[in-house]
Amino acid sequence: MKKRIFTGAATALITPMNDDYTVNYERLETLVEQQIKGGIDALVMCGTTGEKSTLRYDEHVKVIEVAARIADGRVPIIAGTGSNDTVYSVELCDDAAAAGADAFLMVTPYYNKTSQEGLIAHYNYIADRVRKPIILYNVPSRTGVNIKPETYKELSKHRNIIATKEASGDLSQIAKIKYLCGDDLDIYSGNDDQTVPIMSIGGLGVISVLSNILPYEMHKLCDDYLSGNINAAQAAQIKFTGIIDALFSDVNPIPIKEAMNMLGMEAGPCRLPLYPMNEGASNILSAKLKEVGLFTK
Repeated sequence: MKKRIFTGAATALITPMNDDYTVNYERLETLVEQQIKGGIDALVMCGTTGEKSTLRYDEHVKVIEVAARIADGRVPIIAGTGSNDTVYSVELCDDAAAAGADAFLMVTPYYNKTSQEGLIAHYNYIADRVRKPIILYNVPSRTGVNIKPETYKELSKHRNIIATKEASGDLSQIAKIKYLCGDDLDIYSGNDDQTVPIMSIGGLGVISVLSNILPYEMHKLCDDYLSGNINAAQAAQIKFTGIIDALFSDVNPIPIKEAMNMLGMEAGPCRLPLYPMNEGASNILSAKLKEVGLFTK
């Protein structure tokens, strides 16, 4: 069996910004520490929620370095290093590993896209050349590319490809991935609202947006389910439905940053082209935060 990166909840951490849209590295240090003290099982840096697509290369690497330095081995640091340029991904993986990343999260190629055969060639090319394990990231709503179960089966044969973040939303597909890959590929939910459903068909947890504000609660939800306290996990999943809906009522990470700012967590703005929520959606988000016991300023 391949070495497992984590079990439970990993936070897809936001990248905090100053008012002038520069990265707030001091605040980043605080958020990483708060997440670890909150009981989170792993941290994903520079993913979709971390605004990877608008970070400069030097910023991208520094965010990973700051997180790894503050974590200091207490939790795994997973670096978003996927790209639609295969060779670029290898270069970014090398620098992310040097910065302290323990693993890589690699989204499918976007915009130029590729075939299923192209996905196999792309990921195997990278996996042959990197020094850390890879978590695949399947989010066809953003990339226009879906990793089919049969493609997963082929990719799972590589020693460095050990897991996937599944955000296709297709539970039937995810069940087939588990059926075909078995223990050769760990599965994590890529959608907060499907955490328990995906664990019910063999998933090991979630890479979560919600845990930016509820790290302990998402850790506990996963731990409850995986330790057999299924009723508690189901109850938590249902309890968080309203806030999860609100956090995805606009393009991620706009709502989660808005929520964190409401809670005094100083996430700062998103970089353009991401734009603030309208007043109506913001008011609903505030109400849903209060519904789960979080009170806005």
